Amino acid sequence: MSSVEEQIREIEDELKNTPYNKATSKHIGRLKAKLAKIRDEAVARAMASAGGGEGYSVKKSGDATVVLVGFPSVGKSTLLNRLTGSDISETASYAFTTVSVIPGSMEHRGAKIQILDIPGLIAGAAMGKGRGKEVIAVVRSADLILVLVDVFNEQHTDVLLRELYDAGIRINRPKPDITIKKAGCGGIRLNTVGAVDLDIEEIRSILAENKIVNADVLIRDGVTQDDFIDAMIGNRVYVPAFIAVNKVDLVDEKTGAEIEKELVGRFGEPPIMVSAHSGYRIEDLKDAIFENLGFMRVYLKPVGGPADMDEPLIIRSPATVEDVCNRLHRDFADKFRYAKVWGNSAKHNAQRVGITHKLADGDVLTVVTRR
Repeated sequence: MSSVEEQIREIEDELKNTPYNKATSKHIGRLKAKLAKIRDEAVARAMASAGGGEGYSVKKSGDATVVLVGFPSVGKSTLLNRLTGSDISETASYAFTTVSVIPGSMEHRGAKIQILDIPGLIAGAAMGKGRGKEVIAVVRSADLILVLVDVFNEQHTDVLLRELYDAGIRINRPKPDITIKKAGCGGIRLNTVGAVDLDIEEIRSILAENKIVNADVLIRDGVTQDDFIDAMIGNRVYVPAFIAVNKVDLVDEKTGAEIEKELVGRFGEPPIMVSAHSGYRIEDLKDAIFENLGFMRVYLKPVGGPADMDEPLIIRSPATVEDVCNRLHRDFADKFRYAKVWGNSAKHNAQRVGITHKLADGDVLTVVTRR
């Protein structure tokens, strides 16, 4: 075991054996900050030595990018081929078939979605084991993570989520509203908005671990020690994710239902139960990808002409008229006069709206600009 792993294990053991209460919160905060710093430095070293081998630098394309994350041999390559309707990713019944990142394109409900099949993660990937360092770099740039396990190894879900967490990837969590501005003097000054449980002593202890002794701190609403440490480290990414369980055709219905119930109990959300080999529930999986990306379809209607109902503009929700203008051309926002909207966001058909109007999925939009 390396000295870094030994340090991490010692701190984790101390955290496990220290009961949390108001008297110990400052000490626990300092330990967590120290642990986060050691992990972050280890991941940074692994990333720096990655070298970006063949296939690991993938140009993003389409309306969004989805990365398939899983251990070797859970069926990621087969699933990519099924989702994209092609045989672009080699498949075989042994581990590590995929040795580089394989991009594919899926079209669904008007959206063009890039799907990336990456080499299987292994335990310790965040610290650079196996091909972990290159793989983690690709995952951090994703718009959505699809965590794939199979019916024989659903317990791998915990390990995969831990690897993502250790690599600074926060799934299904909004970025906490925390601002830390270093200062030249004056100590730590704390301002809070809303209900905040952290006190000034906990914050001082956490910041001191990162050698910050003078700073202005602003916290809005309920945040945890972990949230504050993430804000201090400053390189976390916040990505939506969901779980799919593959190879359900290889177990009976009762076993499949038990696995689904187990994962709901541990993670709160039901997984999508699929079979990449047979195609079972692949359309449901495509819908889940579309919905978890928060996509909206906006149909554009030129002034005096019919709306184009075949080719919607795909945009992430929530979206305003200004977001659409920026997607169309930078001049549209600068020269904007007004817009007309038909659909769920409008009070009536052809409602005249301003640039800040919030759109809904399926709206028809006309943008009128100054000449």
